[in-house]
Order: sequence, then C-alpha cells, then structure tokens
Amino acid sequence: MAHKNIVLTGFMGAGKTLVSMKLALELNRERVSTDEVIEERERRCVSDIFADSGESYFRRVEAEVVAEITSRTDLVIDCGGGVVLSEDNIANLRRDGILFYLKASPHVIYERVKDEKDRPILNVPNPLEKIKELLAQREPFYRQADHTIDVDAFSVDEVVQAIIALANKG
Repeated sequence: MAHKNIVLTGFMGAGKTLVSMKLALELNRERVSTDEVIEERERRCVSDIFADSGESYFRRVEAEVVAEITSRTDLVIDCGGGVVLSEDNIANLRRDGILFYLKASPHVIYERVKDEKDRPILNVPNPLEKIKELLAQREPFYRQADHTIDVDAFSVDEVVQAIIALANKG
C-alpha cells in the first residue's frame, strides 16, 4: 500500500533539509528536495537562478518540479521556502501528502543562516529585518499546512519523532 508523502514546508533555516534527511532514513523513504531537483535540472544553484533569470522564472520551474514530484507517493518532500506562495503548489502537495510547517522564529532563523552566502533574498543590509518581513508575508501560506511544529526548542530528532507520530494519526 502506498503511503502519503510527508511534505516539509517552512522558511529557510527552519531545518527542513536535516529533518527531511533523518525522516527519510527513519521511514525508509526516498527524500526529494524541490530546490535540489531544480538545481539539477537547471545545472546551476538557486542563487544563480535568482540572479540570472529572476524569481518569477524560478517560481515557474519550481511549480513544474512540484507537479512532477507529487505524482509519486511514499516520499519525504523538502520544499523550498517559497513553494507555498503558489496555490497550485499547495494543491499538488496536499493531493497525496500531509503538510508539515516547521515554524522557526526570526531570531533562530537569522542565527542559522547569517553566515551562509547562498541565500539570495538575504543579500540585503539588514537580513534580520528582511527575515521578519518575509515571514510575516508567508505565514498565512505556511499556516495552510496540516500540522505546525515549532522547531525553536526541539532537536532534529525530536522534530522527526513528532512528525512520525502526527503522520501515523493520519
């Protein structure tokens, strides 16, 4: 019997990559990252796609990738931070998936990503303010998830166990 996909959404730095890797191992499922699939397809990193082709181009490719990935089941899907901005993406992800919003506070996000150079939308004079602004814009979209897990106070293993428990409830 095929299982629903487990879909991780949330802002950059919320821990989607680490959680998805551990979750896939724990559940013996394939892990798929929308950003990694896009980078493979485009043969360039996300920050280069944003810089060279713009965000709207990136979002179009992202929507194609989401539509393809969600035609499969038994996956752990690690979504890019902005994937929820498209109603079509949310509908596709929800069709055969359980959506989890990994919620992190602006300060935790900032501490996790402040030294990373491959975050194109944070190449601004005040990245913490930009994080707060983008989180405020995206929060209503993230809240459409089936479950919200506040990751600030929990280890990756605790988040993984919480997701498994919630996913098993249906």
